[in-house]
Amino acid sequence: MSTAPNAVADVDAGLTGVHERILSHVVGRERELELTLAAVAAGRDILLEGPPGTSKTTILKAITEEWGIPLFFVEGNADLTPAKLVGHHNPARVLREDYSEENFVPGPLVEAMQEGGFLYIEELNRAPEDTMNTLLMAMGDRAITVPRAGRVVAKPTFRVVASMNPFDNVGTARLSQSVHDRLNRVVITYQDAPAEVRIVRLRSGLGDAEGESSANALGERIVQHAVAVTRATREHPDVRQGSSVRGAIDTAMIAAQLASLRNVHESDDDRYLELFYDAMTVGLSGRIHVDEAAETTPERVLREIWEDRFVLEPRTAAPG
Repeated sequence: MSTAPNAVADVDAGLTGVHERILSHVVGRERELELTLAAVAAGRDILLEGPPGTSKTTILKAITEEWGIPLFFVEGNADLTPAKLVGHHNPARVLREDYSEENFVPGPLVEAMQEGGFLYIEELNRAPEDTMNTLLMAMGDRAITVPRAGRVVAKPTFRVVASMNPFDNVGTARLSQSVHDRLNRVVITYQDAPAEVRIVRLRSGLGDAEGESSANALGERIVQHAVAVTRATREHPDVRQGSSVRGAIDTAMIAAQLASLRNVHESDDDRYLELFYDAMTVGLSGRIHVDEAAETTPERVLREIWEDRFVLEPRTAAPG
C-alpha cells in the first residue's frame, strides 16, 4: 500500500499571483491569507485559531482550488477515533478473505496523504488523545503504517490544517505541547465593520453604497443595521460568544423577505424597525451564547441591542 511521492505542481511558484487572485473573492483577509499561504507553501502544517464564521474554511478552499489540490474535511469530536481517521478493513470482506490490502477502506487521513491533499480538522481540541497521537505521527514522519495493509507515504503537497475556537471550552481539551510544536499558528479574528458590510452585500445581494433606487436604499439600510447589531452581540456583557458575520447575512436576507411580505418601504420607519427586530430574533438568537452566570436569555439580549441601536441612540440608526 506504499504510495511513493509523485511529481506535483510546484506550489511555491507564483505565490504573489495566487495571493492576488484569491483576494479577489476573499473579503477583508489579506494578512491572514498571506500568512496561511506562506505557511502551507513552505510545507508546514498549521492551526487556524479563531471563532466560527471568520473565513477559515473559505481561505482553505480558495487556496486548494487555486492549486488544484483536494481538501478533506474532518470534524473534531469525541467520536473521531484513529480508525475513523486512518481507515478500516471492510468487515464483510475480512470474513470472506481475511485481512488484506485490497479490503482496506481508507479514511480521510490516508486519502489526504495518498492524494497530496489538505486534511482540515475542525475543532481539533475536541479530538481524543489517541487520535492526536496518530495525527502527530503523520505530521512528523509524513508517513504512517496501517496494520495488515502496509505503509502510506504522503505526497509532497499533503498538509494538516486544523482549526480551534478559543472562546469555546465546553467539551474541549487543552492541546498538548507536542501538538503545538508540530503546528504553526495563525490567529483569525472578526473582520472590521466595512469588510463585514461588503461580505453581507455580496452574500445577500442587498444594497449598495450608492443607494440610487429606493429598493437599493432599503437594502443598504438593512445591510448596515444587520452588521451593526451582529457586531454588538460580540460586545454585550452577558454574552460569552457573539454571532459571526453569518448571523448578519441571515438577518439581512430575512429582513428583506419580511419587508416584501409586509410591504414595508424605506420610508416606513416604525414598521421597518418592527420587522428588523423580528429578523434579528430569527437570525441571531440561536447564534449567541449567553454567559451561564447571567440571568438573561438571547431574546432579552437582542432586545437590549435593538433598543440601544434604534431607541436610545436613534441617530446611530441611520445607514452608514
